[in-house]
Amino acid sequence: MAGTDELVSRLREGDASLWPEPNVSADRLGWIGVPREIERDARRLRSFADSIDQDTVVLLGMGGSSLGPAVLAAVRDALGEWSGRRFVVCDTTDPKTVSDLPLEDAFILVSSKSGTTLEPNVLFDHARSRVKDPSRYAVITDPGTPLEKLAVEIGVRHVFANRPDIGGRYSVLSYFGTVPAALAGYDVAELCGRALDADWTEAVELGDAMGRAALEGRDKATVVVTEPFSSFGLWIEQLIAESTGKHGRGCVPVPTTEHEAGQDRHVIEVAPGSAHELGEHFYRFELAIAVAGHVLRIDPFDEPNVAESKANTNRVLSELPLPAIESVAPEAVLSWIASNRRPGDYVSLQAYLPFGQDGALESLRRRVRDANDGMAVTAGYGPRFLHSTGQLHKGGPNTVLAVQVVPPSPTAELAIPDKGYDFGTLIAAQAIGDHESLVAHERRVLRVETTDLAAIL
Repeated sequence: MAGTDELVSRLREGDASLWPEPNVSADRLGWIGVPREIERDARRLRSFADSIDQDTVVLLGMGGSSLGPAVLAAVRDALGEWSGRRFVVCDTTDPKTVSDLPLEDAFILVSSKSGTTLEPNVLFDHARSRVKDPSRYAVITDPGTPLEKLAVEIGVRHVFANRPDIGGRYSVLSYFGTVPAALAGYDVAELCGRALDADWTEAVELGDAMGRAALEGRDKATVVVTEPFSSFGLWIEQLIAESTGKHGRGCVPVPTTEHEAGQDRHVIEVAPGSAHELGEHFYRFELAIAVAGHVLRIDPFDEPNVAESKANTNRVLSELPLPAIESVAPEAVLSWIASNRRPGDYVSLQAYLPFGQDGALESLRRRVRDANDGMAVTAGYGPRFLHSTGQLHKGGPNTVLAVQVVPPSPTAELAIPDKGYDFGTLIAAQAIGDHESLVAHERRVLRVETTDLAAIL
């Protein structure tokens, strides 16, 4: 295994041989140099942000294009650093959450690397049915995507063409993160400057330790984030899970604000001192997870299992009505976990419910953890996690106990323009599609129908 100094040097040079062949790193290492580029472009981004008259910005995205901005906005709110704008991120197809978006008085940012991802595309279609004025939109995407072509065709206010050699989960310091940051009131030059000040040696050592711990059986990367920065766990969860969870290996990220102990835990503490210091932590973990991939002998830049649930969703939607899936009552969840758990397992709570239930979801996570001797438990909203930890659930070690929480029936109808289904049917199909993918990978999965997280005792 290469030493720290050698790893730093090879990573700086973008040495593709750090990861096993074949790998996609040749088209995925733009994140290493992008903070310097964005730092030089910071004045233009500030000028753009200052030109927006609206007091609310709504970002429509999914996965890597939305989680970084969600963290940046949530941290400013938690610190009470009012920028003069409300910043709302929508990365769900839940009909209640979508219908409640404050679009009429907002500037709308549409964010998608590929420009073909289903969720931001249907959200864009929905937004255009409510807000006709193209000057109220901007788009962030890769050059030449269908989204870029549509944006130019309808005449949106601005199109930010991002470097195409940056994967979604590594894109927070590119336009995907820094345009929203500017609109949320950040000094983008300072954010990127903090990233450039990151200690590469320390970052490499962090990734090396994480990878070695996973190989030794301590694969639950328990990331303890101090308040009021707890939302950082959303971003780090995607980075770790989607980068390392493949070929039966991986680090299972467990973001928490409490110290959690266990023989399978590897604890990492994150304690930013300010909102702008997030830039350093973003970059530090990007470097670290690239090195963890090297240690685990996997490609940290691909996502071989992500497309499976998407394909299943499309098939379910093409064969409507929705099929019936066996489910249990809420009170059966804990007994199912107790009877199916094995040493080294973790629980993934997957709530296909409206946003705004973060406290109840975290309370449920802790109840399940405490009822099972402190075992690792993660929790998230669907379909958000399909583009992040979903890769780990299917491609990582077969140690997941997946608990799908879905409404008893598709929720209130909200039409999707030019589609033969509505948002309620779409999110239900996404849950069914992922259920089928988990079963196909012989994962243990339980489906519970309820809208009340507190009912899962």
